[in-house]
Amino acid sequence: MSYVRVAQKKIKSQIAFFKGLAKDTDGASAIEYALVVGLVALVIAAFGAGIGTRVTAILQQILEALGG
Repeated sequence: MSYVRVAQKKIKSQIAFFKGLAKDTDGASAIEYALVVGLVALVIAAFGAGIGTRVTAILQQILEALGG
């Protein structure tokens, strides 16, 4: 078998695997919720510190403007 045929066979096998995986919906909701929770946690971890610093600075400016 040539390299091209081996590669084509491997690609067809992978396509068949992913098509089957896409059709299998058992447990999909739980996985989707886990992915959403993970992404939300990642966003909070990545941007939480920066946002907290900005909010603190804004509140400090408001406090100073009020004479406090």
